[in-house]
Amino acid sequence: MTPTLPTSIDATQQLLEGEGYVADRALATVLFLALKMGRPLFLEGEAGVGKTEIAKVLAAALDRPLIRLQCYEGLDVASALYEWNYGAQMIEIRLREASGDVVRDAMRSDIFSERFLIRRPVLQALEGEPGRAPVLLIDELDRTDEAFEAFLLEVLSDSQVTIPELGTIRAPEPPIVVITTNRTREIHDALKRRCLYHWVEYPTAERELEIVRRKAPHAPAALSAEIVAFVQRLRSADLFKAPGVAETIDWATALTELDAVALDPELVSDTLGVLLKYQDDIARIGTGEGRAMLDEIRRGRSGA
Repeated sequence: MTPTLPTSIDATQQLLEGEGYVADRALATVLFLALKMGRPLFLEGEAGVGKTEIAKVLAAALDRPLIRLQCYEGLDVASALYEWNYGAQMIEIRLREASGDVVRDAMRSDIFSERFLIRRPVLQALEGEPGRAPVLLIDELDRTDEAFEAFLLEVLSDSQVTIPELGTIRAPEPPIVVITTNRTREIHDALKRRCLYHWVEYPTAERELEIVRRKAPHAPAALSAEIVAFVQRLRSADLFKAPGVAETIDWATALTELDAVALDPELVSDTLGVLLKYQDDIARIGTGEGRAMLDEIRRGRSGA
């Protein structure tokens, strides 16, 4: 039996926590409202704060299919919605010509039928079965252009699309839509107005430590605490790209594999490639600044 939608903010928070996602109350509130009101959820924030994971966890918790549209520069309607199977259509035309069945109107009607339609993620999401409508994740929308945003307006407003050869296709039950963006460019207000909006912050130290405990349960408690404190301090530095929560978890897992029980300057320097992804950032932290951060953290923890 498919789980029902949560009936309160607390229930929404528990739903996410049941799948290992530690959400703050503000996020749980906007997610609850999006589900209750049937509105798309627009999540904005730095890369690595867990925006995409929300859609994955929601699909798992509600036992619904997850359909992901990964956005990229140049994404068009054919890749996102549908396209015709031109190869199969040409074969059908040749077979009809060989058999003498060449009535133009009948042929056109047949080759532009659903039999030759290739469904892409958006159309798949709209054709989901009632009672178990999928979660449609439109990931990193800021990588596309304004023309693609305009195409999405009909989908987000009315849960329908128009295919010239077939007409309007409306979802029997609107999918749960989650849109993410890393804010590399501004998304048009017309699209945002159709959604409920939430800015996803980096987690607090307390929440990030709970996330590490859940996702890297074999890491020693003292090591996990030092890792989170170091990453939190690192995010306040002037880096090209601050580490996200995923990198924190990866670092905790990597250090556990090395049988580490505490951080030391050499260990930090040797494993920075797990945490940071740009050489300038690694060079800066690995040549002294990381040691200073570690000393500062330890002084703070000892009360000195």
